[in-house]
Amino acid sequence: KLFVITGAGDVLEPEHNIAAIGSGGNFALAAARGMMDSDKDAETIAREAMAIAADICVYTNGKLTVEDLSE
Repeated sequence: KLFVITGAGDVLEPEHNIAAIGSGGNFALAAARGMMDSDKDAETIAREAMAIAADICVYTNGKLTVEDLSE
């Protein structure tokens, strides 16, 4: 399950099992949704979606730190 905690403390479950926040969030969200039917793993989709968002939005940084929480 994927949940987002809002600034008001609400817990939300995002549509399509993709979460994106920040100034470039909508760009990253659109890119990730476009890749969901591919055979790529979640980390690859996240990295590629953020690269697309960074190319479009001047406020989005293309340097990432990805943490894998799988067991």
